Amino acid sequence: QVQLVESGGGLVQAGDSLRLSCAASGSTFSINVMGWYRQAPGKQRELVAQITSGGRGNYADSVKGRFTISRDNVKNRVYLQMSSLNPEDTAVYYCNARDAMRVYWGQGTQVTVSS
Repeated sequence: QVQLVESGGGLVQAGDSLRLSCAASGSTFSINVMGWYRQAPGKQRELVAQITSGGRGNYADSVKGRFTISRDNVKNRVYLQMSSLNPEDTAVYYCNARDAMRVYWGQGTQVTVSS
C-alpha cells in the first residue's frame, strides 16, 4: 500500500507561481511512475504531468512550458512547480502513483487562480 499526501495549494492571482508537493509513504519501493492530475468543476480528471523513477517527465499540452514536475526518490516526494498560472488552471490537483499492480491517489489540494 502507498499513501499520498498533497500540500501547497491555495488562492493566487493570474500570472503567479505555486509549488505543489506530494509525500509518499508505505510501500514506496514499488512505485515507478508518479504524477499530477487535476479536476475542474464539471470536468473530467485529466493528466497534468507525470515522471518516471528515472526522471523522465511528460506534460499535458496545456501546461507545457509553464509547469515543471520533479521527483526526489530519497524523500519519496514529487513536486509540481507551476508558473504563469491562469484561471483555467483552477482545479483540485491530485497526486498519483503507480506500481506494477495498483494506482494510488492523494486526497487532492485546491488551486484557485483569480483573474
